Amino acid sequence: MTETIADITIPDSKMAQDATELVRDVAAPLIFHHSRRVFLFGSLRGKEQGLDYDPELLYVGAMFHDLGLTEKYRRTDQRFEIDAADEAREFLAQYGIDGEAADKVWSAIALHTTPEIPLHMAPEIALVTRGVELDVLGIGYDAITDEQRAAVVEAHPRPDFKNQILEAFTQGIKDRPDTTFGNVKADVLAHFVPGFQRGDFVEVIRSSSWSE
Repeated sequence: MTETIADITIPDSKMAQDATELVRDVAAPLIFHHSRRVFLFGSLRGKEQGLDYDPELLYVGAMFHDLGLTEKYRRTDQRFEIDAADEAREFLAQYGIDGEAADKVWSAIALHTTPEIPLHMAPEIALVTRGVELDVLGIGYDAITDEQRAAVVEAHPRPDFKNQILEAFTQGIKDRPDTTFGNVKADVLAHFVPGFQRGDFVEVIRSSSWSE
């Protein structure tokens, strides 16, 4: 049966259903509900902006975007966004989706913590970021109605979300602090991991192997 929340239809193809179940199986409810809200908020922003996008690609991008924070899929040698993006590409290949379509999903996930750039790319890429920004940072909060927000949160509640998502970020990246160099997740470690030292871009330049 088709599910509709805030007038947004949740994709119900076999691929979308499998994506839903995968995230349910490996991620905490916090991440599952957050990921569904990212899809819904991204879709609402797309509707508000009159964008033409593929709902299934957006759904996979939204549902998979934080898989790199989960115990099953997180690595320690690269950014958590890339963990999730790589997993999404492999998942899509099982359903015959590759090339440009898979690249959109990969980029949507890999760039979702990189301000501004995704918003100038394909709608599926931009709307994953729009959804994340609205749910985590409150950016675009007033771009959708109170009723729309209430419907989404009723379906996918966010109890103590601010504290819980910060804890999820911390646990997902604390074992790979170097991967936060130059991105927003360095702020998380600076707040919650004692002894964390930020990388310094200026010092990287000054201490490089070049003599001048």
